Amino acid sequence: MGLRGGRGIAAGPVLVLGGRSEIGLEVALRLAPGRVVILAARRRRAGAIAAELGAEIAAVTAAGATAVHAVEFDADDTASHPALLAKIAAEHGGIGVAVLAFGVLGDQARAEQDSAHAVAVVHTDYVAQVSVLTNLVNLMRGQDDGQIVVFGSIAGVRVRRANYVYGSAKAGLFGFASGLADALHGSSVHLLLVRPGFVIGRMSAGMEPAPFSSTPPQVADAVVDGLRRRAARIAVPRVLNLVFLATRFVPQSIWRRMPR
Repeated sequence: MGLRGGRGIAAGPVLVLGGRSEIGLEVALRLAPGRVVILAARRRRAGAIAAELGAEIAAVTAAGATAVHAVEFDADDTASHPALLAKIAAEHGGIGVAVLAFGVLGDQARAEQDSAHAVAVVHTDYVAQVSVLTNLVNLMRGQDDGQIVVFGSIAGVRVRRANYVYGSAKAGLFGFASGLADALHGSSVHLLLVRPGFVIGRMSAGMEPAPFSSTPPQVADAVVDGLRRRAARIAVPRVLNLVFLATRFVPQSIWRRMPR
């Protein structure tokens, strides 16, 4: 693997947790040449998970991966995470880059009336992420080098009334990932925290794009650049760093009326 604490992207297999994710797949396409790629996703129907991910596997193979494997991954089944991640690492000689690309937006209106739905959103977008991150770090600490990509969101910078369930989960994830990154400082594990704005894609279909929107390919380009530079945090696009700062000064009377 790569040099401890050095620059550049860690060598070794690429694991995308959320193998159907548009952003995760775009990152995999960019990292694929000469590497093994593992796409992990929830099973939606009976049969082999590889059959469900046929298009994704074909795309990553065409991008130059030496091999592409599909594994079943249920983010919400946190009890299954330790064994699954350990099995992947054992079978492929470690994990070079792990991309946490799973998550849900949920339905804010429903979550305000249905506590089970609110809890489900927070479980997927925060609790499951904490589980995966903790297990990945424990595995990667035994390697010479390893990198993890975590996706925050502009929604978690200052939580808005219009999407406070999703936003609160992202705010919690940002806090956890920030503390974890500090705990990893000086170790062989590098954590990249990515905070995109509105991403135009399947997950946001039917929603009006917000200012400073980006696309999955644009986010993936920024992720790969951040991995290469061993950056701690990046915003996509970069101008959002100024937006993040500005949100602190908006009066609450105005902020509570901000759209999603």
